[in-house]
Amino acid sequence: MPELSRTQLLVYGAVGVALLLVGARWVRSASAEAGREGGGTTAAAVDDEGGSGESFVVEPGGGDVVVHVAGAVRDPGVYRFPTGSRVADAVDRAGGATGAAAVDGINLAARLADGQQVVMPSRAAGSGTAVGTASGAASEGPISLGTATVEQLDTIEGIGPVTAQEIVEFRDESGGVSSVEDLDEISGIGPATMDALRGALQP
Repeated sequence: MPELSRTQLLVYGAVGVALLLVGARWVRSASAEAGREGGGTTAAAVDDEGGSGESFVVEPGGGDVVVHVAGAVRDPGVYRFPTGSRVADAVDRAGGATGAAAVDGINLAARLADGQQVVMPSRAAGSGTAVGTASGAASEGPISLGTATVEQLDTIEGIGPVTAQEIVEFRDESGGVSSVEDLDEISGIGPATMDALRGALQP
């Protein structure tokens, strides 16, 4: 085998170094691509000597959003939801809309954002009807407790369809109700709701 000249040795050495650099760059780009496909961020660990150690993947955090639900809902307050939840989820968590809520006035499909306030509008707002008085009751007088339907009871502020149904069932099972005060025995009817019932119902 003939001896290689000094010039040939230098050329072969330069080619070898170039191949090593290309290979190292290919390995780094492949590692970064794998980190992106895995949904994480590639970071380098630094050793005590200041050099770069092996790489690792940081997984993105999920996190929750905290939202204040207010307005015409049965149980307003501050609630925590998983990221990606909708306004409809917030309304449901707050006990649902009241009978006086203007549900069409809010976008129930909108996504929740951290620190957001979700306000359920009320039909009574700006209508000239006093809060706590149903529109029908204002012109027709108190509703008769002995003949009230679920739909009529649902128009009373603070009474939703579920509570209205419970009132009708309680009345039917008791063979009639002689006084509005008897409704205090129904679970879920508190002092504020009783005040609204006294103003909107008559025996």
